[in-house]
Amino acid sequence: MKKKLTVIVPCYNEELALPYFCNEINKVSKKLSKVILEVIFVDDGSTDKTLEVIKDMVKKDERIRFISFSRNFGKEAAMYAGLNYATGDYITIMDADLQDPPEMLIEMYDNIKNGEYDCIGTRRISRKGEPVIRSFFAKLFYKIINKMSKTEMVDGARDFRLMTRQMVNAILSLKEYNRYSKGLFSYVGFKTKWLEYKNVERVVGKSKWNFFKLFVYAIEGIVGFSTIPLILSAIIGLFFCLLSFIMIIVIIIRTLIWSDPVSGWPSLVCIILFVSGIQLFCIGIIGTYLSKIYLETKNRPIYVIKETEKD
Repeated sequence: MKKKLTVIVPCYNEELALPYFCNEINKVSKKLSKVILEVIFVDDGSTDKTLEVIKDMVKKDERIRFISFSRNFGKEAAMYAGLNYATGDYITIMDADLQDPPEMLIEMYDNIKNGEYDCIGTRRISRKGEPVIRSFFAKLFYKIINKMSKTEMVDGARDFRLMTRQMVNAILSLKEYNRYSKGLFSYVGFKTKWLEYKNVERVVGKSKWNFFKLFVYAIEGIVGFSTIPLILSAIIGLFFCLLSFIMIIVIIIRTLIWSDPVSGWPSLVCIILFVSGIQLFCIGIIGTYLSKIYLETKNRPIYVIKETEKD
């Protein structure tokens, strides 16, 4: 009996890239002749003609399905929706811009079909074409989060991975609103084999991820998988309490010996500003965790569907 492979493609303003993607995935499907292919495009509230292009492809190919959101909910929501609607024995997530090489699916399927592995993941071993500062902070992020979290994050790991139905069901059981999929993939466990490849630039268009969005996404990952920042803020607070106690003793002794209680006004202002900054930093850490709790307790849906290929 043929196995079914579902390809999930989150799309946000990928009108120009979709024809290239479909051309490449069709080449791969011919080589995977023993597999039933299902492609699910998730339109994440695109403002260009992405949805129209997808609908046109659905008319031409019965293997293609789509989900269209009522607005932009983000890539994490799009991936979760795709996993929910996937019907395959094996499921993969791919970007439409061809930065996830479709031809790798052949090797990935060959490695997973014998049942030895539950997941075949991909990781970039180079970041050629990326801004140097972006690559530097990306590597720094993985070093920091792996020090803080018990859940291992693989440097260079992509969302592009081929997973068994059992692993996907485990991921779907994690219904948290604030999602960081790279962490969730690692959190559920299962035996994973990594395939390495060199960075591939977008086939067309520009990346939707700027430095600020990546920074916010990194914070999502740290907050979602570690409470170390809270402990760190407590340690900083304790340190400054001890330091202030020592300084009070120093000032008392100094006043008794030299009777010079009013000197050092500029340094005092600097200290006040510095300590205030540390306090605001720690409050910001606590506030970030509280905001995540606030969003989770609202119990809002992760995404809202406007239409599918069945409507």
